[in-house]
Amino acid sequence: MNPIEWEWEYIKKNQLAGKMFEDELDLAYAVIYGVEVRAEKGKYTTEPVKFNSHQVT
Repeated sequence: MNPIEWEWEYIKKNQLAGKMFEDELDLAYAVIYGVEVRAEKGKYTTEPVKFNSHQVT
């Protein structure tokens, strides 16, 4: 697995599992928070990236 896959697996199992979210935005904020917490613990840097989820390729 790539390093990001290990991080994502940790976030899913330890920070998102068993939680309910009102909508996609609440889920997105929870993921962002999870990434920030993991980055701080692992002394990683993070950078937000904006993308268009409606873009068709």
